[in-house]
Amino acid sequence: MEFTDTHAHLYDEAFISEEDQAVERAVRAEVTRMILPDIDSQTREAMFSLADRHEGKLFPCLGLHPTSIGADWEKELAALEGWLSRKIYAIGEIGMDCYWSKEFIKEQQEALRIQLELADRLDLPVIIHSRESTELIINVLKECRHLNLRGVFHAYSGSIETYRQIERLGDWYIGIGGVLTYKKASIAGTVRDIPLDRILLETDCPYLTPVPFRGKRNESSYIPHIAARLSEILGKGIEEIAETTTANAEKLFRI
Repeated sequence: MEFTDTHAHLYDEAFISEEDQAVERAVRAEVTRMILPDIDSQTREAMFSLADRHEGKLFPCLGLHPTSIGADWEKELAALEGWLSRKIYAIGEIGMDCYWSKEFIKEQQEALRIQLELADRLDLPVIIHSRESTELIINVLKECRHLNLRGVFHAYSGSIETYRQIERLGDWYIGIGGVLTYKKASIAGTVRDIPLDRILLETDCPYLTPVPFRGKRNESSYIPHIAARLSEILGKGIEEIAETTTANAEKLFRI
């Protein structure tokens, strides 16, 4: 049985000096592959360095996170071009975020469009960040229907009605993480109506730690706890959860 963590920031400063040990713990927990979404120019070198040390286990991506978009966003976006010679597996983490600030919301929209076009040009999937901005992102995706897009809505927390809108836009998956294990988590109800072949498992480590480790730093080795909760909700064996979600990750990211 093998799992894939499709959203892990293992290069984050929360893992300083123990990034490699975190990867080893994940592999021992049967989480054999981890997708590394990009944030911005401040962490990109650390991400690629870690991925280089664990080739075949870690799969780096490239993108500008919406919370990193500020007055110098065009410079940050231009910096992506310098890394396109590297092997990458997705454009992400990209999207919009209306939770922390709406000051640069128009810039976030424009950066999203530009990065969607980049994904289309490179024939890569996208990893979408949509905190309190899902409807805005859906509108952008509708405007970009001429592009050949596919990807995942990371840390999905929307309704089944919103999922139906996303489903109609094409080849989209839903990222499910530690929030699923929380009491009264609305996603627990929504996920029952989402086909398993559209679900990806993720941690978003070091954030959104699942029960029973909530309150501690999250890491990829905790994926089996998320899978166990999904198994319980769907009434399916954990082996089926592992097999199907891993196959989904292989198909989307071509790993």
